[in-house]
Amino acid sequence: MTEYARVRLKKGKEKRVLLGHPWVYRTDVEVLRGPADPGDVVLLENHRGKPLALGYYNPNSVIAVRVLTQNPKERIDRDFFLRRIQQALELRLKLFREATTNAFRVVFAEADLLPGLIVDRFASLLVVQFLTLGMERRRGDIVEVLEDLLHPGGIYERSDVEVRKKEGLEECVGWILPGGSPEVVIKENNLAFFVDVARGQKTGYFLDQRENRLSLRRYVQGARVLDCFSYTGGFAIHAAAFGAKEVLGLDISESAVALARENARLNRLEDRVRFEVADVFEALRELLKKGERFDLVVLDPPAFVKGKEALEGALRGYKDINLLAMKLLVPSGILVTCSCSYHFSEELFLEVLQEASQDAGRRLQILERRGQAQDHPVLVGYPESRYLKCFILRVL
Repeated sequence: MTEYARVRLKKGKEKRVLLGHPWVYRTDVEVLRGPADPGDVVLLENHRGKPLALGYYNPNSVIAVRVLTQNPKERIDRDFFLRRIQQALELRLKLFREATTNAFRVVFAEADLLPGLIVDRFASLLVVQFLTLGMERRRGDIVEVLEDLLHPGGIYERSDVEVRKKEGLEECVGWILPGGSPEVVIKENNLAFFVDVARGQKTGYFLDQRENRLSLRRYVQGARVLDCFSYTGGFAIHAAAFGAKEVLGLDISESAVALARENARLNRLEDRVRFEVADVFEALRELLKKGERFDLVVLDPPAFVKGKEALEGALRGYKDINLLAMKLLVPSGILVTCSCSYHFSEELFLEVLQEASQDAGRRLQILERRGQAQDHPVLVGYPESRYLKCFILRVL
């Protein structure tokens, strides 16, 4: 059995670990026994010295240990990553058929028991993010396993995220396994989309909204639709394909709008969907002044809440954008409104929607409470893995 340095927790701090939470904060640690470099595997134990788990150690991060396994006797080696990634992949292969979708999240970090690792598949390409020092140090084994299991046409790294700085790492972007062009066409719900894995947001495309985009099917037939923060047109293209008579997509990014227009042409829907570069808040006010009205409005804004300290300002942003959307809807119109901010809870989201509806003089009926796509599973005991909230509302 491998001898690891031991991280002993303060009394009472083991409860979260036993309930399945994979993070141990620096303030929870009583003492480190034995030598351990940042990124090393350590044995986690309670205040009495009872072994609890194995995890990566980083004393320079607020999260001092990220749990890999609750079996203290398990070996953390290449075979460990093979088993975990294989387990994650098995779920995705059950969920998706090549005929309808060839893009999905293969590994969702902590939720797939691989803290700090993201792997997305876009057709023949894989995009990876090594978010933590522990995963960074095992990148060689992980890349080998991905090649063996998925035989990708290329692997592109998008480790250009703020959390790496907190782990003492520099951002890293580029080909790990060269794959030619970083632009690829994916299939989602039998529609086609251009994805630029090198220059797109996050890993290139928001896979977590797949089922929410599909849910538009029952609401958009013959409708006039407004898609706000449309990015490369995911919701807008789905709405047009599902029978909307007219769709307008708004986004502040010129490059995203250019790709959205390409996606409309790719799906032969340019006669029913158009995209404009605009500040969404300003654009909605202008549409109100002009007396425009829509049957369905989609709000899929970027994360307004990056942390607890930004919550108050974000609440105003969420309220304003939903208030404007409600005013733009015809009576009994449909509002599809989303938040991808973990710190903005579903309960708080509902409170903000209620306040906005009161100010708009409208009443709300909840038709659906939705979340992230199934390839972004929620791990019980780790509430941070449930970050995306989506309400489909009838605005009376």
